[in-house]
Formats: sequence, C-alpha cells, structure tokens
Amino acid sequence: MIKKKEVAVLDIGSYKITVIVAERGINNTFNIKGTGEVEYTGFSDGQFFEPNDVKNAIALAIANAETSAHIKISHLYIGVPGEFTSVICRECNINFPKRKKVLEQDINQLFYVGNIYRKHPTHTVINNTPIYFTLDDSRKIIDPVGMASSRLGGYISYVLAENNFLDFIEGILEELGIKSAEYISSCLAESMYLFDAEIRDRYALLLDCGYLTSSVMLIRGDGLLFLKTFSIGGGHIMGDLAECLRISISQAENLKRKVVLSIDATDSDYYEVAGKDYLMPISAKTANEIVKARVDHIASMVLKCLNKCEYEIPDYIPMYLTGGGLSYMRGARDYFSKKIGRRVEIVSPTLPNLNRPHFSSTFGLLDMALDENQNNLSTLFGH
Repeated sequence: MIKKKEVAVLDIGSYKITVIVAERGINNTFNIKGTGEVEYTGFSDGQFFEPNDVKNAIALAIANAETSAHIKISHLYIGVPGEFTSVICRECNINFPKRKKVLEQDINQLFYVGNIYRKHPTHTVINNTPIYFTLDDSRKIIDPVGMASSRLGGYISYVLAENNFLDFIEGILEELGIKSAEYISSCLAESMYLFDAEIRDRYALLLDCGYLTSSVMLIRGDGLLFLKTFSIGGGHIMGDLAECLRISISQAENLKRKVVLSIDATDSDYYEVAGKDYLMPISAKTANEIVKARVDHIASMVLKCLNKCEYEIPDYIPMYLTGGGLSYMRGARDYFSKKIGRRVEIVSPTLPNLNRPHFSSTFGLLDMALDENQNNLSTLFGH
C-alpha cells in the first residue's frame, strides 16, 4: 500500500497520460518512487477522441507506476485539464458577532458561503482559492489568520469541473479498483507551482500550449482570475507540416525540432529529415512559412481569449509560456511575442534534470497533491 507521506497523481494531457508516485523531498523537491507514461489519442473541444483508449491508457499508466514504485495505488489525485473546467470569481463576506481573531475555520466558512454552485446541474467545484481577503478596514491582504476583525471578506476563485468528465473518470477508476480520488485543476496547480507569491500578487499571465490544446490563464494571489482554453497546440504544427509537405507525422515531428523561425530563409536553404534510406531535403522557406502560419493562428486565439478577459492586464506584464507545444521551437518565443504585442518568457519547473516546460502540469499537480495530503495528515493527527 502507498505510504502516508506519498501521493499518486494522474495527469491527463492531450497527448499522454502520466501517473507519478512521490513524496516530498528536501528543499521542496520531489522524491519520485514510480512513474507510468502512456501515449493515447487525446481530446479536443472538451471531448475524448476514443473513450476506450482513455481507460486503457489510465489502466496501463497506473499499472506501470505501481510496478516501478512497488506499491498498490488505492487513492489518486487527478488533474482536470483546462478544457473541462471553468473559473468564476466572486466577492464573499461573513460577519462575526463581535470583533475577534480570524481563524482557519472562518476562511473555510467564507469559502462555503461563497460556493453557490453546490447544486449546479452540469459542474462541480473542485477548487476554491483566494485572490485576496479583506477585513473590516477594507485592506486587501493575503493571509488574515490571527488578525482582529468584525468581518471577513474576500474575492474568491472557484474552479468548476464538468460533471460529464468527473463521471467518466469515476467510472474508469471504479472498474480499476481505485477506491477514492480527489480532483485538482491542472491549470490552478501549475499556476501556483510555477510562480512565487511575489509575482502572483501583482498578476501573472500564463499560456500553457500543449499538444492538442492550449490554456490562457490570469493569476493573482492564490487563485485563477481568468481561464480560457482552445483546441490548438503543437500537434497541429506537425499536422500542417505533414499535410502540406506530404511527409509522415514522425518526419514532421523531426522537422519541427529543426525549424528556426528567427532566420530569414531563402530559396537555397534546406532542412533535412530522414527518409527510408536517405536524407530528404525540405525547403526551409516553405517549412518556416507553414509553421509561422500556425503560430499566427495560435497568437490570434490567445488575443481572442485576452479580449474576453474582464480584468485590465498591464502592458508591462509578460506572457509566460509553458507546455511542449511551442516552448522548444527555436525562434518561436520572439516570433510569438511580436504577434501578441507582449514580452514572452518561457517558464518551467525548477527541478534538477526535470526543468522542462512539458513537465509543468505534472509537477504542479504533484506539488499541490503533496500539500493537500500534508494538510489532511495534519488535520487527522491534530498537528
């Protein structure tokens, strides 16, 4: 069985499903005990392409993680992808009979009072976090515990997951003998993990561009102010290259890694990709034009998302880029920055040998799951 300080996390990406068993390491790192990664058909527009494939991939990923960790998983923390979630922020207030010191249970009561979605027909709240709190002097603060006030208020972010998604995953877990599960917003988890409190307190803007889907997030305090997703990612770049150049997906993937968007390619410039028994020359000018067209499309979708944001985002706030869809393409960051008219910075986990953008979601989930598990243990044992 899994040990008390260990957690098992299931990350559902648009290209692969990952299960990790780990405990907290030194300096807030992770001691990974076992992993399972399985590629599958993925999802788009809030729908899995092949539901049976999802079940098989989850089963195999869990089995591989159990084998490598030498444990039996009975409880899972499950990341809910951005395409299956919505974010709603609202002002909440509770009054006390008299002035008192704010306690942790008062914060929980504030979250409960603000959660008006308990009987929502299509969605369930999976996370509630504060953008900020207020006391009776109307100051905006991050942590009110221990402060004296006659009132506790706050701007609270609620992440709601689609019931269809939750029911679908619950059915799979039941068949696999997983006794219990807790759901975490993947977007919230990676947002809290990638940025320290100082950055979040003055806004952080994040684009997670994955294989088939992308999420645009505005972060402040300990929560998501805004979340929009669209079903375009790095996989579409490979699809464009394969279709337009009449090459295989594997050749297109290899070509994508060689493309350099910062060069002004001429008719005499070529990339080479491996054919069956030879190296195939590909026009660098043509390949770059194909890639730029898709990056232009991604940029236009990001701007469309930002236009729907009700919060004013200062121009000096950069857009941070993570995920594997664009982050690894040479010259893509600068080209994308010009297209959206905002400075772009690539962000990834700060872990030895694992500081890669495509790990952001998985390790964000792992970090939040370990915190949740520690809080549960502390409550259980009274520490």
